[in-house]
Amino acid sequence: MTQPLDNPKLDEHPGSNAEKDPDAWVSGDDPMTGAQASYLTTLCEEAGVEPPAATLSKADASKRIDALKAQLGRD
Repeated sequence: MTQPLDNPKLDEHPGSNAEKDPDAWVSGDDPMTGAQASYLTTLCEEAGVEPPAATLSKADASKRIDALKAQLGRD
């Protein structure tokens, strides 16, 4: 099945969509994904705080992202 081309988040490579979807970042003891690390680093820079280590778990990174979004007044 071909994905609609008008949605840049979707592509024809099934493994790549999971990393782009923040809902897939919220649980697990595995290290955070590359997309999650990038987003967390961006939020840390905007909030003026030190980015966490790359070995942060998905669950802990998700908590940090939620806290930073709240601090920055984002949904």
